[in-house]
Amino acid sequence: MVFKVGVGKSDFAALRQSGNYYVDKTELIYELVNDTDNEVILFTRPRRFGKTLMMTMMENFFSIRKDSRSIFENLAIRSHEDFCNEWMNRYPVLFVSFKDVKAEEFDGAYEMLKARLADITKDLSDLVNSEQVNKYDCKAFDRLQSEESTLADVKNSLKTIMRMMHAVYGKKVILLIDEYDVPLARASEKDTANNRYYTKMLDVIKGIMSTALKDNEFLQFAVLTGCLRIAKESIFTGTNNFVSYSVLDEEFSNYFGFSDDEVKEILEAASCTDKAAVIREWYDGYVFGNSYVYCPWDVINYLSALKKRKDARPKNYWKNTSHNGILLTFVKRTDFKVKGKFEILLNGGEIVQTITDELTYDTLHSSEDNLWSVLLMTGYITKADPGEDEETLSLRIPNKEIASIFEDTVVRLFRETIDTRMQKNMMDALWNGDEEEAGRIISELLWRTISYNDYNEDYYHAFLAGVFVGIGYEVESNKEKGLGRPDIILKDDDNRRAIIIEAKKTDKESSLDKDCDKAIKQIADEKYAEGIDGYEQILMYGVAFFKKQAKVKLLKE
Repeated sequence: MVFKVGVGKSDFAALRQSGNYYVDKTELIYELVNDTDNEVILFTRPRRFGKTLMMTMMENFFSIRKDSRSIFENLAIRSHEDFCNEWMNRYPVLFVSFKDVKAEEFDGAYEMLKARLADITKDLSDLVNSEQVNKYDCKAFDRLQSEESTLADVKNSLKTIMRMMHAVYGKKVILLIDEYDVPLARASEKDTANNRYYTKMLDVIKGIMSTALKDNEFLQFAVLTGCLRIAKESIFTGTNNFVSYSVLDEEFSNYFGFSDDEVKEILEAASCTDKAAVIREWYDGYVFGNSYVYCPWDVINYLSALKKRKDARPKNYWKNTSHNGILLTFVKRTDFKVKGKFEILLNGGEIVQTITDELTYDTLHSSEDNLWSVLLMTGYITKADPGEDEETLSLRIPNKEIASIFEDTVVRLFRETIDTRMQKNMMDALWNGDEEEAGRIISELLWRTISYNDYNEDYYHAFLAGVFVGIGYEVESNKEKGLGRPDIILKDDDNRRAIIIEAKKTDKESSLDKDCDKAIKQIADEKYAEGIDGYEQILMYGVAFFKKQAKVKLLKE
């Protein structure tokens, strides 16, 4: 059988009908209905962990408007024959996604919300043909469909549609709301004291949720997904029989993400078992409840790349699908002393932090604990010990992919916050041949930025290059000159002068002077200055590093 994977396929029916590989998570349906008795269930998980696919799976299973027997054939849920006879395609289902309800300002987001509701009513337009439906509900339905709805229509929209579905089918409605918190997340990013975007959006979403979830006689049960549980804002206050499952909870933890055994099966099906170690290094390491899981988005993307090219290297698939705003917030908060913690995390260590899964978008930035909690809930960090079940947790970066995001955003932003006058003074010292002052300033810059990769030589090369680029220099790195490859070459064409730097990492502080001499000798022996023609002045430096200390020596003619 040909192995097929579909990147970005989140519609269960389309995935199954196209013959794409599917990791069977259908047992969730049985466990959710048969083993619990909750009226409103909220699953909070990071994005790219299969929430939408899970919701469309449930829609296809329960919906009385579908015949889904073929797409569930040979899946785990079909082993529960009596359950399937009772529930499969037996209930009216209202599926709503808020994932695209976002804009730069409130009016744009509100229009997108109305458009989303109009799409839903168009898909259910046959409801108005039933004589069982209340005529005033039909009028509200028409206003929703034509996007001429009032604020009251919008706030009551889901309950209105559910009442109509109940009238037509004679059964209570299963409500599925995917990415319920996206409108509020975007509003909190763009909110200002003047436009009150967040306050306005909160009022709308609260109205929709309140009428749909609280004391709604037409509700069989509701399942919601999102990144965060919004607490203290009354969205769920008073909701009957409400329960929330976050990344901290063991219940249902195996239904989001791929387990190690599931990844092994996928790799066997794809004939890529030789890639198991690299996939684990890059995309495993998340802890949900007490279970280790891989990010399914990453695994599928990498397998798709391997299908096209067997030597494809793993890469960061989060980069183009998620903003890193919460990381940047940390960097810009001078009142939070977090640089040391980021440095520990980037070097593979663990930090201990108080965590809560009850957050509110308008107070996310009010405390350091809240920000670490958001990083945990959104997948940028994870529990270090699956067995931990306390408010104070050991935390770490889950894998190489997320570490690369920290390197690209956090390290760069910390570096950009450094006073450029200090960098200019460093350059003045280098151009003037002042070894001691140059070494002092480079050491100070090291203390002010984040060090990672265990202070290896590549880190120091990248650090120096970043400092020089940050003040406008064009840097040549590891280009052939003379008989070898100097680490860094800086050129000042206007003044016809250049600097060559060879950097060394030393194992102990007492060796800084000796390793500087080694670097200088290498510059001379390899004749790095040859091939740099037309410059009146070429300064050549050996720089040795030990942790956050730098020693600079000038090659004297």
